[in-house]
Amino acid sequence: MLYREAGQFKTDYAADQQIFPIVQDRLFVAAVVVAAFLVVPLFASQYLYTEILIPFLILSLAAVGLNILVGYCGQVSLGTGGFMAVGAYAAYNLWLRVPEVNNLIVVFLFGGVMSAAVGILFGIPSLRIKGFYLAVATLASQFFLDWLFARVKWLTNYTPSGSVAVGETSVFGWIIDTPVERYLFILAFVVVATLVAKNLVRGHIGRSWMAIRDMDIAAEIIGFRPLRTKLSAFAVSSFFIGIAGAMWAFLRLGAWEPLAFDINRSFQLLFMVIIGGLGSLLGSFLGAAFIVLVPILLNQLPSWLGIKMSTALLSHLEFMVFGAMIVFFLIVEPHGLARLWAVAKEKLRLWPFPH
Repeated sequence: MLYREAGQFKTDYAADQQIFPIVQDRLFVAAVVVAAFLVVPLFASQYLYTEILIPFLILSLAAVGLNILVGYCGQVSLGTGGFMAVGAYAAYNLWLRVPEVNNLIVVFLFGGVMSAAVGILFGIPSLRIKGFYLAVATLASQFFLDWLFARVKWLTNYTPSGSVAVGETSVFGWIIDTPVERYLFILAFVVVATLVAKNLVRGHIGRSWMAIRDMDIAAEIIGFRPLRTKLSAFAVSSFFIGIAGAMWAFLRLGAWEPLAFDINRSFQLLFMVIIGGLGSLLGSFLGAAFIVLVPILLNQLPSWLGIKMSTALLSHLEFMVFGAMIVFFLIVEPHGLARLWAVAKEKLRLWPFPH
């Protein structure tokens, strides 16, 4: 009886086109955001910030970007790690070589813009190839970018080891050096970026992406330009991914090397999108939560049960169980966690009545 649309009338187009047209949805989202900003900092420990919340938020932003390309536009990409690296190294070089611009917002946006430019470049073949062949083309971009950042020493400021590090970071004079400050800054960035992404996918641009995804030939016949539509998806997706890469480098790692954004990162983000749900921004967050939390729980479960295992055995079991869970979940619910959430909402609308 708590989740009903009865009595919620929409008398104009603005009310009908709200992001959350149901009052209960608006209240729930507002409560989650308020709790994330005000309640979590009161109780969270340093471990919760550094190992769970900050990785979850950054990977969620990257998954949102990838979902725009794969879920909404239907362009399979295996180069996400490389685009994250572009954002990270572009932000690093701006921060290093233009010290007057020691502002994380400007640095992160620059990383996103450079990543969008590279995404457009590698998205050009999408006009002629699709599906498996496009995945291979984006995989080639991953290998090329890995080689670029490992071999072009200027990008890493000629460090012998190839690893780079950032020092003090600030935003308009506010020095961000504690886990709670990094968490709040990342959370604010992710909330704004998700709001922008939500408005994009439900507008004209998002409808053009979904038309290309469903049937590109029919979309071209009715007036959508495939090249412009696909490249806009690559640009927007890479922009969000580049910002996430810069955040991962500056606020999660602090010091990193090219292997931090290798092919494993690309597969990890693709698993997030598939498990969470293709074509769903909520699914991006649910998939990121699954990928971040499940390995930690599997790692801690034997100690909770009082079972003694060696570190090597525990590591191998973690990979095997985690992989089996992914396969099992995709068989049981191929549309992802977002679909389970949608089914639960539909049941709430009918509860306690059977029909």
